[in-house]
Formats: sequence, C-alpha cells, structure tokens
Amino acid sequence: MEENKTERQTEQLPSLANATSEELAHAIFDVLDAKKAKDIKVLRVREQTVLTDYFVICTGQSNTQIRALGGEVEYKLGLRGVNPQHFEGRDNNNWVVVDYGTVILHIFSRESREFYKLEKLYGDAEEVHYIGIDEKAEKAEQEEKTEK
Repeated sequence: MEENKTERQTEQLPSLANATSEELAHAIFDVLDAKKAKDIKVLRVREQTVLTDYFVICTGQSNTQIRALGGEVEYKLGLRGVNPQHFEGRDNNNWVVVDYGTVILHIFSRESREFYKLEKLYGDAEEVHYIGIDEKAEKAEQEEKTEK
C-alpha cells in the first residue's frame, strides 16, 4: 500500500533530473513553503559567485523544523530524481546547507541568519519571487471578493 502511494506521488510530479537551475530553485521553494519555512528568499547569485547559480535561504522556527526542512527537501527532490551533492549540518541546530550544485539551500535559525546575513553579503544579487501557498490563497480570496 505504501509503495503505491510513493509511486503515485512520483507519477504526479515531473522529474527534475534535467531541470534548469531556476526550475530546481523553484521546486525547493515549493517544498519549503509547503512545510511553513519562514522568510524564504531565492537569490540569483551566478553573477556574484562561481559556486552556484542560486541560493535559497530560509528560516526554521525550531531546531526540529530546521532539520525537518532539510530532510523534506532532500526526500521530495529525491522522489523527482535529484539528490544533493552534499548535505551539511544534520546534527546542527543553527544552520543546514544542502548543495545541489546549481542551487544551494541554506536553512538557518533566526539568530544564525541574523548573524551571517547572506542576503546582505549578496545584496547585489537579484531576488527571484515565487508565489507561495498562502499568497496564492490570499489572491484567490481577493479575486472571489472582486467577482461578487
């Protein structure tokens, strides 16, 4: 029964095996958004560094959530054919880094994010805006009110 559920999930989601870096960043954003990560930022940093094309940065609200967010991204992208090149901080309560090559995910505690200030360090990077679940719901609600 559990196998069928996993097979259906894999069938419903397109493979990311040949995805562009932007598609990969968007997929990571969607997983983080669904798991209620806070203050998710996607920065296009390919002009600022040779390390990667995108940084996805977010905040976890607890040590447990920080670890869970990293694990969930790894799991969901794995179902879609993409595995990280490196996963750092599984036992760290302040900062988890998941490296997908063209996209690097940083999951911080609030304190660590304020301390390291990656957004400030890469302040000239372009921020890419994706619409999250809550924002989609708000827009739908506004459209519904407008139609009435």
